[in-house]
Amino acid sequence: MRGLLAWGAYVPYARLDRKAIGAALGAAAGGGTRAVASYDEDTTSMGVEAARSALRGVPVTPEAVYFATADPAYLDKTNATAIHAALDLPASAAAYDMLGSVRSAAGALRAALDARGPALAVLADVRTGLAGGGDERDGGDAAAAFLFGDGPVVSEALGHASQTAEFLERWRVPGEPASRQWEERFGEHAYVPLGEAALAEALKQAGVTAPSIDVLIVAGPHARSNKRVAASAGVKKEAIADDLAASVGHTGAAHAGLMLAAALDAARPEQVIAVVSLADGADVTVWRTTAAVAARRSAATVAAQIASSGPVPYAAFLTWRGFLRREPPRRPDPQPPEAPASARSESWKYAFTGSRCQACGARHVPPQRVCVKCHAIDRMTPERLSDVPATIATFTVDRLAYSMSPPVVVAVVDFEGGGRFQCEMTDVDPKAVKIGDRVELTFRRLYTANGIHNYFWKARPLRAL
Repeated sequence: MRGLLAWGAYVPYARLDRKAIGAALGAAAGGGTRAVASYDEDTTSMGVEAARSALRGVPVTPEAVYFATADPAYLDKTNATAIHAALDLPASAAAYDMLGSVRSAAGALRAALDARGPALAVLADVRTGLAGGGDERDGGDAAAAFLFGDGPVVSEALGHASQTAEFLERWRVPGEPASRQWEERFGEHAYVPLGEAALAEALKQAGVTAPSIDVLIVAGPHARSNKRVAASAGVKKEAIADDLAASVGHTGAAHAGLMLAAALDAARPEQVIAVVSLADGADVTVWRTTAAVAARRSAATVAAQIASSGPVPYAAFLTWRGFLRREPPRRPDPQPPEAPASARSESWKYAFTGSRCQACGARHVPPQRVCVKCHAIDRMTPERLSDVPATIATFTVDRLAYSMSPPVVVAVVDFEGGGRFQCEMTDVDPKAVKIGDRVELTFRRLYTANGIHNYFWKARPLRAL
């Protein structure tokens, strides 16, 4: 049986309180918080984190990766290849982008579900807007990933339907920092009939009725349309899923996937879950969970990640988004990474692969040809360390280093099983860090220079999940 084998989600640590927006601009901004990608995160790095969560402990290697986002880190270059490299997938595994719109996520999910072998759909988005606008206030940043294949699935697809129409409701031309929207009543007029028709057709294909739906997910950038479609679906009121607007915000291309991940985190066997995505049309998939769903649930649930967070000031948020230009430290600008060197060290730079000496068992980070302990030459076995926890041996707080979020915390960490490495820390309070703290690795963007993103790994405190 082909279906969903595993899932994972990533919600950034930082949260922006909407009241801080209102206080800064002197206008009402509502309550709750929105998730904020840190200065060193983008859709690619968040996609890696969600994919790592989905693949952790799963003895299946994807043969294809489909990456969807409305905010790609690169154009004219495939972003999915960085995700492919960070996951240490074989060269035979394909990697494709589906970019530019929220609806691209539905395409990535469908492509992965319909693929022949195991396939991974990765959905990520960074949502922003002009200061004081609805997109800034109601948006959010997150990622989700879903592994499809044959075998003991956690959920099977019962039915699928789509409705497509050409209408101008939301748009952004290349180079513009924020989207524009038509008047809200027009969006409601366009979306509601499409959503209702797609849901009716998907339920017909699945052979289920609306009252038998245990969880109804309706996601899309147009909040009024979402509520209208959910209200008219004919499901029990308690079956309508929380849209996460108060705690995370709407996460664009990632949102339907994020809500599905949250539903699967709490799902019981034999539950029917209907996912309605409203974006430039409507896409609906009806799922039924199996007895395997509880066994695949990880500690890093969406709810746990929402609860584990830290505040970010509004001024810092504007700086990270590029709307507030602040003077950087008076140090030389960072040098862009060189393409040949990056290609030669792909397994280290992206997959964080060290080496272990076959002669004496010493682990080396980064990988070496000559063992520092027994001096054996070319007797190394590659060993990936991205999922190995570590402990801070010592650290320093650098207030002069170039950073979008000074000061920089640099730590020397000792990995379980051997190996010591010096790296930056992220999602950390410089006043709270101490020797002996437990940390884990996370894939981040160190900096961008000359339009080149320098991706590598940082350490972060183990989140209380």
